[in-house]
Amino acid sequence: MDFIADILLGAGALGAAVYCLVLAARLKRFNQLETGMGGAIAVLSAQVDDMTRALQKAQDAAGKSVSTLGTLTERSEKAAERLELLLASMHDLPEPGKGGRRFKVVRRRVQHEDLEAAE
Repeated sequence: MDFIADILLGAGALGAAVYCLVLAARLKRFNQLETGMGGAIAVLSAQVDDMTRALQKAQDAAGKSVSTLGTLTERSEKAAERLELLLASMHDLPEPGKGGRRFKVVRRRVQHEDLEAAE
């Protein structure tokens, strides 16, 4: 009986050793940098780094665009206000040809007698 138990125990140990060798080979292939998952992980890590740098550049460009657009918006709002004031002041002017009176500017020459009187 002891002999059978020893044979079974040896067979179990031999099976465990073979199983460990198979797992070690699989793990080695899994972690190879060129063909296995290790390579895929390394490539993905490099891509994540590239995308992080690209995202940072895009955020910087967007920040600059926001400040530029803010400045341009303020300038355009001020220009629109000035145009509104100009249009409002144009409504106050009389329209020629619609029965409105046309003002005439008359200049009078100063006569010498008036100058002598002023002195």
